[in-house]
Amino acid sequence: MFNTGCKKMKTSWNDITPKLSTTTLKAVEDLGFTSMTPVQASCIPLFLKNKDVAAEAVTGSGKTLAFLIPLLEIMKRRNETWKKHEIGGIIISPTRELALQTKGVLDHFLNQDDSNFISLFAVGGNSVLKDVDSFKKNGANVIIATPGRLEDLFTHADINLPLAVKSLEVLVLDEADRLLDLGFEKTLNTIFQYLPKQRRTGLFSATQTKEVEMLIRAGLRNPVAVSVKQKNDSTNSLSTPLNLHNYYFTVEANDKLDALVNFIKTEGYNKKYILFMSTCACVDYFSIVIKKILSGLKLFFIHGKMKNNRYKVFESFKSAEDGMMICTDVMARGIDIPDIDWVIQYDPPSSASQFVHRCGRTARIGNEGSALLFLLPNEEAYLDFIQRNQKTQLSCLPDSKKLFRKSDKTFRAVQKMQLQDRDVFDKANRAFVSYIQAYGKHECSIVLRVKDLQFGRLATGFGLLRLPKMPELKNKTITDFTPFDVDFNSIAYKNKQREVSRQEKLEQYKTTGSWPGKPAKHRTASVPWSLNKQMKADQQEKRNKKKEYRKRKAEEGKQKAKKKRKAVSQEEIDELMKDVAMIKKFKKKKITEEQFNNEFDTGIS
Repeated sequence: MFNTGCKKMKTSWNDITPKLSTTTLKAVEDLGFTSMTPVQASCIPLFLKNKDVAAEAVTGSGKTLAFLIPLLEIMKRRNETWKKHEIGGIIISPTRELALQTKGVLDHFLNQDDSNFISLFAVGGNSVLKDVDSFKKNGANVIIATPGRLEDLFTHADINLPLAVKSLEVLVLDEADRLLDLGFEKTLNTIFQYLPKQRRTGLFSATQTKEVEMLIRAGLRNPVAVSVKQKNDSTNSLSTPLNLHNYYFTVEANDKLDALVNFIKTEGYNKKYILFMSTCACVDYFSIVIKKILSGLKLFFIHGKMKNNRYKVFESFKSAEDGMMICTDVMARGIDIPDIDWVIQYDPPSSASQFVHRCGRTARIGNEGSALLFLLPNEEAYLDFIQRNQKTQLSCLPDSKKLFRKSDKTFRAVQKMQLQDRDVFDKANRAFVSYIQAYGKHECSIVLRVKDLQFGRLATGFGLLRLPKMPELKNKTITDFTPFDVDFNSIAYKNKQREVSRQEKLEQYKTTGSWPGKPAKHRTASVPWSLNKQMKADQQEKRNKKKEYRKRKAEEGKQKAKKKRKAVSQEEIDELMKDVAMIKKFKKKKITEEQFNNEFDTGIS
């Protein structure tokens, strides 16, 4: 085990043994890396000496070059020329964005090189047939892929990928803990079955878990463990870089959006921010809200349910000098975007490990960076949890009082947006529901409990016009929330086509009492809308009358007193026990029938 946080080592690229090729050194120089990071200095020589490597390193420590350089060097040192359809290296990434980023670095090295290696980029989001056709036409020597797509290629009938990997030199599992978090363990084990055992394997991760250790045993042979830790002044190992400033800010749910707006205005629009939200629905909604409120800020948003635009948005934000990316945890792993000034976590992430990875989008490879976590008052115990679980300590945000410039202007603007477009109204409700549902599935459910949420303040913080119907709110007394006084059926879609469709359905609902498109199994007998409304009014009137009657009787003192059960005396209990004992004696024929009758005075002769 190497602990490179305390072990001194050579960090010059020229000190690596065996020596790196001239083209590789030139490519590294062009990237501006004058020396190796600890994880690079540890892993590259081990790879080149044909060792399997299991590396744990803090996020932003330069893991990509730690596996790309040895992969290319090992392939270049083979005596035989690589054939067009002969694969020498496979890199498996958990997400498309991370795979795309790795491809960009690989392309930089291949452009500098004279080896003529061919790369194949195979991820979800497009047709598998495109990747199949690309491999048949162009071939591939290095594949960068997500697990699901790679498994598809191995099992596709039109290409013989198992034959193409017979000479595989290097397999890399990037962000291995995330691969497992996303449920790819079975897929990875399937992929391993197609690969030759005589290969070099590298596993890279920011955290080590029991699941990762099991994956190491399944996919690596006698690996060398490399652990790159950073130490603070008290010699405690940290999971985040030393040059990352971690802050938190406690705020009531109804003031959180205001606090975020004030924070961005205070820091300025000329910086680069990443804002993490808990769900895709929250990203959809708050991207609309923030774009309106902070109109001078360049805004980008991305989440896991986006299919076609994810690459464009990612590349646009990467090349932008300033602005904010609003996203889910799809952006939390391995993504290297230059010059991120602030990582803001609007809510605590679903797992403790994700907290570290979110923060790691800033302060990468020696740069300075800051991260801010918003907490509700009932969530402050999370600070102790994250310190114990991830060895990460947070400080209270300096000058946080300036974020408390509370104004109704923000929420009036949010509610106005909903009144002007039903689409925003729908997204607000979906965001609120998804937030509460995600909260209930939190890994740290002992500290972050749904029952501790103040739903009224939370709804106000989302700028809702009314509370949605959901199980979590059933039979709850909601305070600190005032529904907006409006006929909600009058809120129209800005999209004319959608509004025409809604009006048609609304008319049908008023006539039949059933909303078109509702699943048949949930439908009740069709009742005209007007009659249905009258029935509800009658039921409510009956409930009110019963309530008034009970109240009146209570005032008159005429409520029926409950019958009290007569207390049983000890003498009666003793008598009963005596009778039970006599019955047992009779059954066991210890007394005669005459004696039994005399005792109970049954009158039987």
